[in-house]
Amino acid sequence: MEIRNDYAQLSGRAKKVREVPVQMKHPAIAAALLGAALILSGCAASTPPPPVPPPPVAEAIPNPPVSPTPLIWQPGHWDWTGSSYVWSSGEFVPREGHGDLWMPGFWEKTPSGWVWHPAHWL
Repeated sequence: MEIRNDYAQLSGRAKKVREVPVQMKHPAIAAALLGAALILSGCAASTPPPPVPPPPVAEAIPNPPVSPTPLIWQPGHWDWTGSSYVWSSGEFVPREGHGDLWMPGFWEKTPSGWVWHPAHWL
């Protein structure tokens, strides 16, 4: 327990008046407030869902470039930057290593919050 000394100034001299123990006056109130804070922290609203991606931009698919490797058209898609969406234009990419199905980016709600899954090949 901490002891605080109170002094009074009398005619330029410090005189010890009394020793006052510094302690919690109402520990039950402090415990109740702490418990309420812990309980209410679990009631906080979950984060709202992120904004829905804008509709795809219409793109004309050009003729593929001449290439020694087979190419496949990768459609344009929206990418999430952490604060907004940015359009990534379509392009021809090497066919090797890609599946046949293109999956646009999407949001998924998980126990730890919302997660952005970028567009990818399946």
